Amino acid sequence: MTHPTPVREAARLVAIEAARAYVATIRPIDCTNPGVLVGHLMAAETLLMEIVAAHDDSAEAAA
Repeated sequence: MTHPTPVREAARLVAIEAARAYVATIRPIDCTNPGVLVGHLMAAETLLMEIVAAHDDSAEAAA
């Protein structure tokens, strides 16, 4: 395992903080509105993919 660079560590923190900020702004969700539910699920999936990408060591090893 390699040690993360400062830029890589900053990307990890930014991705995690973006997810925290999104969760902090969610209001009670109307579970009867499929459009709202899909929107929240898509946003959550995107944020999780960004977190995974920021923690992916294979990208750092290739550099």
